[in-house]
Parts: sequence; structure tokens; C-alpha cells
Amino acid sequence: MQRVQLKRKLEYHYRAFNKNKISPDPVEFPKKYGSYHDIEISAFLSSVFAYGSIRQIKSSLEKLHNIIGENPYEFILNYNNQNIDINFVHRFYTSSDIKTLLDILKRVYENYGSLKYLFLLYYFPEEKNLKNSISFFSNNLLALVKDKPLSNGLKFMFPDPLKGSACKRMNLFLRWMVRKDEIDFGLWTEISTSQLVIPVDTHIAKISRRLKLTGKKTVSWSMAEEITGNLKKYDAADPCKYDFSLCHIGIRKLKF
Repeated sequence: MQRVQLKRKLEYHYRAFNKNKISPDPVEFPKKYGSYHDIEISAFLSSVFAYGSIRQIKSSLEKLHNIIGENPYEFILNYNNQNIDINFVHRFYTSSDIKTLLDILKRVYENYGSLKYLFLLYYFPEEKNLKNSISFFSNNLLALVKDKPLSNGLKFMFPDPLKGSACKRMNLFLRWMVRKDEIDFGLWTEISTSQLVIPVDTHIAKISRRLKLTGKKTVSWSMAEEITGNLKKYDAADPCKYDFSLCHIGIRKLKF
């Protein structure tokens, strides 16, 4: 596909999907809230659970959001894991992992005021993307786990791009927080959209190979950077604008 033709198709699908065609997608859950902290908390939790089948993701997020209720920020500030019964699992996450995740969030909001302020401590505006910032962020979140060894589920929650992980879920959360349109919230205005890296899952990897946005076979941080770099040829300031539509073309088995 020629470059001009690909540009037209990318822009067409971006416009076509950025209306009322959100479902099925984990971003449906933070869309239910109106206040900054409630959206940030719901978005973070929704991204952490965004792996597996979309049906499984939505089922787990419905259970989790029933627990955190209509005021996630108030829930987190008052959270006590001894008084909360969590009786579901999500693939690699045990009920204990989920309770610890909520405890991590409580410590973040007590100590830093928001996830954004913790992230910005290690944000480098001069860098080409958020690789190093994500690494610091993930490791700082894991460091908030107290008095217990890190389980495999907790380690999976917070991957490190410096170790090669594509960090799909973290990049998804950052896309929601940094970009602003009908889908994304744009709450973290201090960060440039040009520094975002596309969240790569099986759908994005497959369609990106077909469109020759990557020649790599293994999903990794390197693949995510390559796809993002090629998308910058079509929008240097906001390459991840195409993520939602490309992903949903794969989810819904549509033609590009």
C-alpha cells in the first residue's frame, strides 16, 4: 500500500471510530465517571486488567468496579484490605494480587496526591518517548508493596520496557491520560502526545505487519517503538491517535 493511500485510510478509520463506537473496550469503565481522580483511578485499573479476551476483561472490570463503586477516589482513600472481600481472579492475578493493587493505589494517593504526580517525578520532556519514565513508574509502584514478596501477578501488572516488555497496558493507560479526543481523556497535559508509544497487542501486531509498519515477529518494546516511529510519518505530533481504530479493526475482524 502506497504511503498516500495508507495515510488516507488511517485518517478515515480514525475519524470513523472516534464517535460512538467505543464498545467493546475497557475505556468504557472510566467513561462512567466525571471527576479527575475517579477517572484516573478507573482508567488505571481498567488498563491493568486489559489482557485476555475482551469478554473476560469486561467481566473482571465489572466485578472490580462494583467493588470500588460510584466514587473510586473516596474508596481508595478509605481502603482497608482487611475489610474488603475480593472473590474473583483475572488470569494471572489472584484475589490477593488485586487487594495489593488497591493498597498500592491507596499509598500513591496518600503520598503523591495522584498517579500523575508520581509519574511526573521521572518524566523527561527532552526524551523521544516515555520508555525511561515508564520504567521508573513501574518500579516505584512495585516498591510500594510492603511486608510481602512480589508475586508473579504483581510483577506482571507493572512491566519494565528496559527489560524488553512492550508494556501494552501501561502504554494504553498513558494514551488515555495524555491524548484528548472523543475516546481519550487528556488529563495529563504536561506530557507530549509525540512521546507516547502505541500499545501493542496481538491485534495491533498483526495489522501492523500487514501494513508493513513493522517487520518484527515478536511483540516487544522494540516492535512498539518501530510501529510508533512509522506512524509518526503520518502524524508526528500524535502517532497513537490511530491505536483505537487499528485495534478495533482487529477485534471486530473488519477490513482495513
